[in-house]
Formats: sequence, structure tokens, C-alpha cells
Amino acid sequence: MKKDMKWTKLMVLTALFAFTILGSFTSPAAAATIAVGAGSYTNSLPAGQTGPPATIYKTSNVTGAMPTNDWWSSLAWKAYSDVMFPHPLAVQAKADGLGIGYPVQSGSADAMFGAYVNDFTLGHSAQSNFPDAKVDAFSDWTVSMLFSSGGTMRITTGHGLPFIYGTYSGGLPKLTFPSAPTVWSGTASSSVLGVTVNGHHYGLFGPTGSTWTGIGTSTLTNSLNGKSYFSIAVLPDNTTATLNAYKQYAYSFVTNTTSNYSYNSSTSKVSTTYSVTTQAMEGTQTGTIMALYPSQWKNTSTSLLPYAYDSVRGTMKTVAGSSFATSLTYQGILPYLPAVGSYSNAALNNYIESVRTEANHTVGATDTYWLGKYLGRIANLLPIAQQAGNTAAATNFENYLETTLSSNLTAGTKTNNLFYYNSNWGTLIGYPASYGSNDSLNDHHFHYGYWVRAAAEVARNNPSWASSGNYGGMVNMLIKDFANWDRSDTSFPYLRNFDPYAGHSWASGNSEFADGNNQESSSEAINAWSAMILWGQATGNTAIRDAGIYLYTTEVNAVNEYWFNIDGTNFKSGYNHNYSSMIWGGKSVYATWFSADVQAIRGINILPVTAASAYLGYKPSYSAAFLAQTASERGGNAWNMWPDIFWEYQALYDANGAISLFNSNPNYTPEDGETKAHTYSFLYNMQALGQVDTSVTANVPTYGVFKKGTIRNYVAYNPGTSAITVTFSDGATLSVPAGSVASSLGTVVTPSGPSITSVSPSSGSAGSTVTVTGSGFGASQGTSTLKFGSVNATVASWSNTSITATVPSGLAAGSYNVTVTTSSGTSNAASYTVAGASLSSNVLYVKSGSSLSFTAGTAAASDAIASAGGANYDGNPHSASTYTVTGINGTYDSTKATAFHLFLDSGTNVGNGVQVQVTYDFNGNGSATRVETYGYFATNDVTGWEDYTQGGGPTSATGSFANMNNGTVTIKVWSAIGNGASSLRVNASSSNGQQSTVTIPFK
Repeated sequence: MKKDMKWTKLMVLTALFAFTILGSFTSPAAAATIAVGAGSYTNSLPAGQTGPPATIYKTSNVTGAMPTNDWWSSLAWKAYSDVMFPHPLAVQAKADGLGIGYPVQSGSADAMFGAYVNDFTLGHSAQSNFPDAKVDAFSDWTVSMLFSSGGTMRITTGHGLPFIYGTYSGGLPKLTFPSAPTVWSGTASSSVLGVTVNGHHYGLFGPTGSTWTGIGTSTLTNSLNGKSYFSIAVLPDNTTATLNAYKQYAYSFVTNTTSNYSYNSSTSKVSTTYSVTTQAMEGTQTGTIMALYPSQWKNTSTSLLPYAYDSVRGTMKTVAGSSFATSLTYQGILPYLPAVGSYSNAALNNYIESVRTEANHTVGATDTYWLGKYLGRIANLLPIAQQAGNTAAATNFENYLETTLSSNLTAGTKTNNLFYYNSNWGTLIGYPASYGSNDSLNDHHFHYGYWVRAAAEVARNNPSWASSGNYGGMVNMLIKDFANWDRSDTSFPYLRNFDPYAGHSWASGNSEFADGNNQESSSEAINAWSAMILWGQATGNTAIRDAGIYLYTTEVNAVNEYWFNIDGTNFKSGYNHNYSSMIWGGKSVYATWFSADVQAIRGINILPVTAASAYLGYKPSYSAAFLAQTASERGGNAWNMWPDIFWEYQALYDANGAISLFNSNPNYTPEDGETKAHTYSFLYNMQALGQVDTSVTANVPTYGVFKKGTIRNYVAYNPGTSAITVTFSDGATLSVPAGSVASSLGTVVTPSGPSITSVSPSSGSAGSTVTVTGSGFGASQGTSTLKFGSVNATVASWSNTSITATVPSGLAAGSYNVTVTTSSGTSNAASYTVAGASLSSNVLYVKSGSSLSFTAGTAAASDAIASAGGANYDGNPHSASTYTVTGINGTYDSTKATAFHLFLDSGTNVGNGVQVQVTYDFNGNGSATRVETYGYFATNDVTGWEDYTQGGGPTSATGSFANMNNGTVTIKVWSAIGNGASSLRVNASSSNGQQSTVTIPFK
């Protein structure tokens, strides 16, 4: 939610005034003031002001601060929810239960849609309607809702979960479809059904022994077999193999989710682990299947499953287990740019003086958004005045920031220009409010981010003001409102505005929209995170600093995927732009809340431009294309709205062109949060520094690396009281005085190129650990690589003189050149010999979950082999059950051949024949080099297991054998003939006997 024009603000405030008259909540006559150092807030709604609603739709199980600004927030604000988008699904709480759908994807000229269509409603057999649906529990990316009216239905859903989990009392799961669904797996006597509706496929998982009524009609009811649990999964296809794979996790109910992050300053890496806690309703499974957004799967080393979903954010790929992790590079930020530009100091001071002599730096409205922008405007200007030697202006600007912040962070007996803590919701609301920041809890990160940025600038100049005994406590409280980093502090929700799973923020507090929640100005969200970093640095609070680094790095990554689409992989066909200005749960659009002007549509995700905006230039070719399309859509680059914002953006890839436009337009009107002094210095400083260089990192949080031609320019900020030496990942170092920004411009910094002196040991097996010693490797890995031949090694530790790594597991026996490549070049080659790979066993066991394994199962089970349906599929896999193992290293044994024992049972079915195909991918690249197809096995019609073996060998074989280097073996099992389904024995232990196995000719 965001509207960034003064005239729009007036319109919205008028609307809010009307709402206040018609639907405001009664405020107490007097307010209690709570001191926080020298500041204070009130815990009673100030007279005449409006706050959020008194009613929260939650059960007594939910205590503490209530999350807002989430994908599911409408559930807490209304008796029934608006549409919610726990991708890959979409759901809506209604009187008759939970509407469930797999969003329909489409693109148009100015929008991309992942629209909700109600495939069916999950209801309760004894309750036709419920009075409401209440929040019963929540975690980092899931919510549980309780439908209760005599009988109860508790439903859990969440981001990335293909599953929906339900528990029932006083009745049974009742699924109501718009028309009878197609049942393609299971019968009335089955506990599990595979169904298709509206072209979307679902698995319906009742307890073992449960049955169904209503097959062939539009209503299906599961008997539960005396149990209380039930689950549903949206499936990527309608094959029995996929249904069986999902069945392995269908009874592992997700009960909690957590996202835990860490920042490593030596490597400048942000690592995030996404974990689920589960309860096994049946069996012993502890994991689940999770669907990852592009911003996640592009940055994880976790093995991906072959299943994928389409979403409005792009393709979601899946993993199985109880956790996965991502790793992102933090590229650093700066509080201000170094004064290295070739501009006129006299001209700069003239611009500075034009601001200093203003009658009032608060040049407009004083609500928390606009006053925040004015604070940010002066915070940008203060260090520039200091660099220009304009002491009078610097003092003026610092006094304005201190006085304005101190006044507004002190409640006293005021009813305006203060902050109010609402304990019902757990939120801090500033007045005057705007854009629903009070009654809907919208935009707090947008508003308060500016305030924290201004406070960080005050703290840089006057640390005592920022102490806990003065105003530091109130600033920390502001941060806790929109980004509470401390899970133990339940006075505010954890990371209110930020969605840990989606990787970006949401702006609407209540999410009361048919398209879910939304965020327009990603750049103002990132401004808040950069403000946290600077405040944490200035006050020595590493918890706030590291939280800011996590939020900044993660949201920048998501913004580049979903707003800017810089890789070009996520936008829908038919959409006409290289950028989306506003992200919703169910769509992405090319529009704003406040203007149809292309300059507003584009500029709203650029402003405010600060020294922390370098991320906008991470990919100069995209930045150039972005601005070129902006100019094309409005008929040229003679900007008449926010020209300074576009010039500053252009300076990140073409400073000379931006300076030319600036100098040709001396009478332009600055954007409300900008000044000519800041724009002038920014353009010329970027001209001197060059483009952002993302290949190099530093071992401090506040740094920047730029490249102009072939010259790399290093910049760092030292907030401490003693000089430091900053080490960059390419080996360069920079001395930075206390409390200063320093740069390498004017100084020749020549990082030494990498050189290897030894590899120890010099021989061994693939997958073993080695230590590479030498010099010039750089303080941390960053984008540098260690290679064995042409294959990258996995690095465990990296310093300027030593690297510990794992020899790539896919390497065949032989000698390899080992090299280190950094931004300064490639090292000399050292030699490493890989010994011949060997297998401890060549027997693979057929396991549940579509896998082959070198270890036997623990409890025998069976997988269904779909019927041939009377057709003849001899030699042609059809609806096959597939089992795979990856990462095999072994030497081909020409004295052996493929062998197998597959235990099958066709029950009393007559005329069935089951067939197998074995494929070998020798280097794991996805291409099956050797394919063996065996004659089908004619099963009998007597219940009991039969042993299908390789007999005389394959009936057809293509390709030759080779050694396995990170190879893959796959078997496909299908019904070649017959009219009935068969079963394959899987997961058997040695004590169970009759183990289905495949023996491969490798050693």
C-alpha cells in the first residue's frame, strides 16, 4: 500500500476523515505516558485519533502480539478471510469451509495473474455453515484456522506447502466440487484418491482404512476410520507414481515453521535455513515436500525433486525433507558516498545553502510518512554539507534532525506528533497517521524506515543522543514495530512487514483484497532495512545490524526476481514490460496507487536514492534496458516528474549521460525527498567511482566496490573510534580512519594475483578433503573459484593463503590441474590425482518415495503399478512408477550385467504383465546414455508376491557402458498389458525378506 504524491495524500486523508466519522473506535479521554529514556510513548489512544479495530478473529490459543502485513492477515481482521495465496495454492475461508484452488496463470499487456478459482470447498459433514474462521496458530509462513460450531474443523496451510492439513471433531471431511471430479486413482474402498477438477490434480489422503462416499457426484466424504486427520495435496500431474510419492508425506503434518538467518562478515554471506516441524499422524515420516520460489531455488544447494508448480512469481521447484538452506552475497551499503567527484565545491555549497535557508525543512504535511521523507531528505544532505566544509549548514541540518526526532519521540500530554502503543495488536502507531497506517496498520516499514535513517545520521554525529538513556530506546522500539528481530519479545510480532518465505515485504496490514496482500515501493522497504544496518552500526547493536543485513540482502534478491526480473525468467507471456511496479499475492501489475504516469510507475521502485541504493546498479545492462523502456513508453527522457530520481538511477550505469541531463535542466523541480545538492554530488561521485562491481566483497558491513574501465575502486565506512584496515575478497586492503568513509581513488591498490604453492594431499579419491596453500586468494571466497580441471570444488574455508575444499565427487580417475580464479586472475596450475572410484556395494534397494538406495528399507510396503487399461504398452513405459538414485561413482565391471529381483503381486487380476526399464546416466547430466528394456513378466491371478528377474537379459539395449562419475540409475516399472493394477514390494528390510533390488555392473 503506497501513494507517493501530495495531492493524493490530501484525497486519501479526506477519505480517512470520512471513515473516522463513520466508523472510528472510541478513544480514551486521557493517555498514560511511558518513558523510554528521554523519549516516551502513550499506551492509550490519543483523543480524536483512530486506531485498528478492537476485534481480532483469533482463538484463546493465540496470545501476544498479532502478526499483520502477512499473506494471511485478512483471516485475523474478518469473520471470514479474503482470498489468501499460500503458493502454490490459493485459499479462502468461507462460511461453508475453506475454498481451495490452484491459481490459473495468465498474462496481459499490463498485468500478470495467478487468479484464484475455487476448485472445491473443504467443509464439515455435520456443519453446513460456521459463524467465522479464527486464527488458532501461526508460524513463520503457516497459519492454522479453526472453524467451530458444535463440530470443529482445524485447517493448516502455508507458503510453499502443496499440502493442506485438517483435523476434525463431530463430523467428517466433506469436499464439495462444482461438478463431479474425475477420479483417476482409487475407489470408494481406498483411503487415498487422485482426482482432477478444472484441469487441476489433487491427492486426497484419508487415514489408512478409511473409505469414501459420493464418488461420481460433486460431493466426496471421507469416513476417517475412527481417526480425526485428513490432508490434501495439489499435484503437479495425474500419475500414480506422483500420487504415491506425495503419499509418503501426506500424514506428516507440518506444525511449525522457522526461518533462521546468519551473517558471516568474513565472507559477506547471508545464510538462511528454512525448517519445518512435523507430527506423524501415521508412520514415521518427519519431512514434507516444499515448493521453493525462484529467489530460493536459484540460491540453494539442496537437491531438487522432479516436481514443479507454476505461480505468479514464476516456476516453483520442490525439495523433500525437514529443511533447506539458501546462501546470498551481501554486497554492502554506505552511509554516504566519498567526495571524489570532479564537481565545483562552490556550486555544491550554493545548492546546500538553498536548503539551509529554507524557512522550515518540514516543507509539507507532518504525518509519519511525509515527515519521514523530509527527515530522510536532510539526513542525506548532512554528510554532504560536512564534506563541503559548510559548518553552518551541517549544524543546521543536525539540529533539525535532532529536534524533530526528539519532539516526535516524546509523547508528553500531546494528542498529535507522538507514538501510541496498541497492546491488543502489538503495534506502535505514529500520529498524524496516513495511508491507513493507523486503522489498517499499513506501510509502517515505509514510514518508520525514514525515521530510523535520520536517527542513524544523528547517531553518527552525536552518539550520546542515540544512547538508551536518551532517544535510542524509542528508535529501537520503532524498529521493533516493523521488524522485530527478537523472537523473545512478544510485545511486537516477529518481522511484521517481512515475509521470510516469500523473501520480501508486504505493505497492507489487513490484506483485505481479492488478490491478497501487496507491495508497491520495494525501494522504500529496502530503505528501511539499510537504515537498520546503519543504526545498528552506529549504536553497536549487532543484532539490529545483522537483522538489517539479512532483510536487505534477502529483499534485494527478491526484488531483482519479481519486480525487475533481471534474469528474464519469471514474467508471463503477453506481459509488455521488463518490470512490475506492484506485487500482489495473486498478480503483478504495471500501475501505482496514485498515478498512471509512466514516470510514477517506474520511479516508485527507485526512490529514495541514497548511498545504500547501489543494488539498483548490480546489473548495468538491465538498468540501461529499464530506463530505455521508460523513455520509450513516455516518448523520451525529458523527465517532467522526479527527473533527479531518474538521473541518479542512470548514474549507476551511465554517469556522463546523467550529468549531461542534469546540467541541461537547471530549473527542474526536485522530488519531495530530494535536493539539488544531493543529486549534484551523487552524479559526480558516481562518475568518479564507476559502476557497481558485485564480484568483490569486504569483511565489514559498510562498504562498496566499483569499477571504472579496468580500475577497481574500493570504498568503506568505519563507524568506530579507531582506524581499521578493511580487507576485500580480491586481496585488496584499505585503511579507513575512525568515523570516516574512505576510498582508494587517488591511491594505486594492486591486489596480488592468486598463486598456488601446494595441494595436500596430492592424490586421493573424489569426494575427499584437500588443502590448497598459496597467496593472493583473497580474504573470503566471494565469487572466486577453486577448480579441478573444469569442475568447481565445494569450499569449506577460504583465506588469503589457504583453501580447504572437497574434491568434486563426479571426477573420474586421472590427473587434474587445480587452479584458483579470483577477480585478479587465474593462478598457476597444481596437480591432483584422483584414484579410481569404487563402490562398497552394487546392490540397490527399491524404496518408497520413488527412490533407489544402497541401504535396505525398514518396513515392507507396496507401491501401486497403474493398470494398462487393456492397451499394449510392451516396450513403451506408460504411467510408470519411477525409482532413482543419484551421485554414484564407480568403475564399470565388464564381467557383470544388470540384474534385478522385483517382487510383484497382481492379486486376482488375470492377464497382467509388468515390465521394467533400467537407465544409466554416467555423469549425472540428465541424459540416459545406456537404456535397457526387459521382457514383461506375466503375473498370475493368485494373491502373493512373485519374483520378476532379468532372466536372459534385456530384450533391447541402447548405448554402451562407461565409468560412473556422479552418475544416476533409474528404473521404470509399468503395466505392459492387462486390465488391472499390480503392486510392487518396496522398502523391505532383510528380516521382512522378498526385497526388491537392482544389481548394477559397477565396482
